[in-house]
This record gives sequence, C-alpha cells and structure tokens, in this order.
Amino acid sequence: MKVLLAGASGLIGGELRLQLAAAGHDVLRLVRREPSSSEEVRWDPAERSAPVEAFEWADAVVNLSGASLQRLPWTKATKRRILSSRLQATGTLADGMRRADDPPAAFVSGSAVGYYGDRPGQHLTEAASKGSGFLSDVTDAWEAAARLAPDSTRLVLARTGVVIGRGGAMKPLLPLAKAGLAGPLGSGRQHWPWISLHDEAAALVHLLGSGLEGPVNLAGPTPATEREVVKALARAVRRPSVVPVPRFAIELALQDAGRELLLADQLVVPQKLLDDGFVFRDPTVEDAMDRLVELRAA
Repeated sequence: MKVLLAGASGLIGGELRLQLAAAGHDVLRLVRREPSSSEEVRWDPAERSAPVEAFEWADAVVNLSGASLQRLPWTKATKRRILSSRLQATGTLADGMRRADDPPAAFVSGSAVGYYGDRPGQHLTEAASKGSGFLSDVTDAWEAAARLAPDSTRLVLARTGVVIGRGGAMKPLLPLAKAGLAGPLGSGRQHWPWISLHDEAAALVHLLGSGLEGPVNLAGPTPATEREVVKALARAVRRPSVVPVPRFAIELALQDAGRELLLADQLVVPQKLLDDGFVFRDPTVEDAMDRLVELRAA
C-alpha cells in the first residue's frame, strides 16, 4: 500500500514507519518544515494546508498528529493546544481527502481511551458510551473531525491506551523504577489500558488491511491495574516497587492531568481486534516491560 503518514516523528510514528517498511509498504511523511527527501511532503495544519497530490497518491492515510499529553501541568494554554493541534491536523487531512478526485480507501485516525473517562467496575469495549472530563471531550471532538472524511473512505478511530515503549508515559517512570522509587499511585487499583509499542504499531498496520471501521480499542488483551503495571516495570529492572504516592498529592500537583492520566480507572477491552484475529506479540504487561528493558539495554 501507499500510506500517507502524519505524526511520523513521534514515538508511535517512528515504530509504525519501521513496520510499514518491513511489510513492503511505501510511506510518504507529512512534515512541517522543508522536505529533506522524496519521502516527505510539507503541510501546515494551522493554515489547513496540504497538497492534494499527496492524497491522490495515497491508498491510506494514518493520522498520529497532536500535541503531547505529557506536558504537565495542564494549564489553560496547554489544554487549548492539546485540542487545537488535534482538530487542525485531523481537519486538514479530512479536507485533503475530500478534495482528492480519487480519495484514499482508508483513514486510520488516532484517538484515545480517554474517550471513556473514569469508569470503575466497567468492561469498556468499543460499544461503551462516552465518559466525562477534559480528555473525553477532546477525544469526542477529535473523532468528530475525523468523521468529516469522505463517505467512500473507510474510517478507523484508533483509541489508544498507555503505550509501553522508549518514550511517552514510560520516560518518567523508568528512571524512578531504576531508583526503586516507583510504586502505587493513589490506591494503585485503577486499571491502566496498556499496550506495547510494537503491538500498537502492528495493530495500526493490521487496521490498514482490515475491514474494521469505527472505534477500535488499542490496548493489551490482559488487563492490568496501575500497581501491576509499575510492579512489572520494577521487576524488569530488578528493583522494589513499594513507594506510594497518595491520591491527594497527585491531585494537588497535577490537578486534571493527574486525575485523568494517572488515577482514572479504565478496564479497556480490545474486542474488535481480538474478534478480527489480531495476535498480540506482548499479551501481558510483564511481556511488554521485559521487552522494553531488553531494548534499552541493547
């Protein structure tokens, strides 16, 4: 396939590029600077500008563009950037596909499990309703922007959880774990919808060739609590995981970001991927953490 990729320089985008190339697909990267090779084309989401020729060329578009959620705390300006960066990028891609005489057959657009909000005691398949909170509202608007793609283009909304890879949420956690300072956040009983970086990218490749459409949960097949995620990381680096951080301290320091990124309880089930025959390379959080530590040591 010929894949037009937005967000190629990020954690997930970098791994996706490697897996697409290994599978024999051609990738054209959208960049915000002057292109440095024939594999890049310039776009400007803030100006809703992207060359229609790129969309004419593509069989599929993958959208991973958006400001990081890890920039803390979430000030009013940060919240505006988180929302606007997603709406601008997604709107520009949808508009480019609509302008094309021969639109791409598939549009896999990034989304997040934040859509579900804090849902203790619930199993969250793709059929679950929208939750509440800042991330839920952002994700809902983000997905609405993606739905402006042409009706002839198959749309997949990739609702991603906590990605276990060299960067992202693991960047601050790994040094804490190595110092023996990682432990339960709040009660530690809240479910974190984790997925390994490899499986995240592999699932996106799978979705490009699948018939799935609409929301698809990208989370590991074996649910884990925050305590279990951190314990798996500490075990992988051979350190204890006993230093707790009380809920009030997280809420005081990080406010909405702490409540929605660290304390929300989301038992997310990747039902559509499992039903579609996708096989996870890292089926447990222990598998994912062991591989992460091995890669960093290599």
